[in-house]
Amino acid sequence: MLLSPFVGLLVLLCLKNEQKFLIRAVSVVASGVSLALAIFVFVTYDKGLGGLQFVEKYEWVKTFGITYFVGVEGLNAPMLLLTGIVIFTGCLTMWELENRTKEYFIWMMALVTGVFGVFMSYDMFFFFLFYEIAVVPMYILILVWGSTRKEYAAMKLTLFLMAGSGLIIPGILLLYSSSGLNTFNMLLLHQAHFSPWVQKVAFILLFFGFGVLAAVWPLHTWSPVGHVAAPTAVSMLHAGVLMKLGSFAILRVAMFLLPEGFQYWANLMMILATAGIVYGVFVGLAQTDLKYVIGYSSVSHMGIVCLGLATGTIDGLNGAVFQMFAHGIMTALFFSSVGYIYDRTHTRDIHELGGFSKIMPIASAFFITAALCGAGVPGMASFWAELLVFVAAVKVFPIAGILAIAALVLGALFALRVVQNSFFNTPNPKFVHFEDVSPFLAIPRMILIAAMLFFGFFPQIMVSMIKSSIVPFLQGM
Repeated sequence: MLLSPFVGLLVLLCLKNEQKFLIRAVSVVASGVSLALAIFVFVTYDKGLGGLQFVEKYEWVKTFGITYFVGVEGLNAPMLLLTGIVIFTGCLTMWELENRTKEYFIWMMALVTGVFGVFMSYDMFFFFLFYEIAVVPMYILILVWGSTRKEYAAMKLTLFLMAGSGLIIPGILLLYSSSGLNTFNMLLLHQAHFSPWVQKVAFILLFFGFGVLAAVWPLHTWSPVGHVAAPTAVSMLHAGVLMKLGSFAILRVAMFLLPEGFQYWANLMMILATAGIVYGVFVGLAQTDLKYVIGYSSVSHMGIVCLGLATGTIDGLNGAVFQMFAHGIMTALFFSSVGYIYDRTHTRDIHELGGFSKIMPIASAFFITAALCGAGVPGMASFWAELLVFVAAVKVFPIAGILAIAALVLGALFALRVVQNSFFNTPNPKFVHFEDVSPFLAIPRMILIAAMLFFGFFPQIMVSMIKSSIVPFLQGM
């Protein structure tokens, strides 16, 4: 799964710039192999047995206790599946790209190699290495292929993520030096007895460091700007997968290794999460650019993930991980749909689009489906994820839980407002000649909708997978 995009990258390096069909085909095949393997791992993972499976472990630098250590459990299996789905559909979505096609797909393969590495690594050194590999290509992808203040967005994103890394490194080194075990192996570090002082300091460093990428309020300001400037598939990966790296890292590294630090800072996590949920909804209500609407909606939905983590309960963590998956699929569909519309009309303004459903009914249907998922409609994957988080939040943080639920109602309101103004008013005459989505370009959007509906109708498949690791995870904490 990890090698497939990397091998694809190496093959792309050997191709000529003019071989655009071959470049696209290699990218789709490489990402398709990763998706097939992610599905295989998800389906064959033994939930009854639980624990770490599909393990590969090799000593790398023995002197410093660095080990190449990867594996799969109930927490990261959904994230690997999410990454496989989003990168495969992202490559199909960008099939029409003509501008510097080879370089674009090379950077995409590099980015997704880092993402897969983060989700499967159990050695903190490799975890951070893959984390950096995942975020660095974003600068190039936005700067070269982006739009709408792309230089500003690329630089702002990079500076924020570098600042986050500046907090993560001392946090990791503090754990490494304080453990006395001379290892970066997370399972061994989990057995170390860190002092309360170390736990509190390291946890807050890691929480804010990883929280930058998770768009934790008030460190979120790079995210909507980055969403708007990024090309379509990069927006899909950015919102669908990269933001999940941050929240997953908070769970896998900070909470797992530093349970006392988590208990000490849980109320702060709850306050920031609730602020993000409410803030994202109200700022989203004021936006007229479709990408900005989705960007601030993502800040709000990632706040739901953080709120679920802050509860520290089975339902809360189940819901948080499920929400990472559901939100990833939903935003990938959102940005894929908006990207197609923008490529044809060169506008994302809600009021300019008008009754777009009469001009491009299929393209409009894809966006509307994503909006319904964002509004938490039953039958969609996000409904179950949000339900689990809110049940846990009302029990543990009653006021925050009620505020979050109220914000969700407003979130549904602004999703419906956008749908009404963009797709069901009077059609704009200057767009009537545009063609709808072709059957080939409809495939990636249909895959995303299928994933959203499948886990919406059969949520127990995802919940049981996550729960197989959440219960021992909480016992370990």
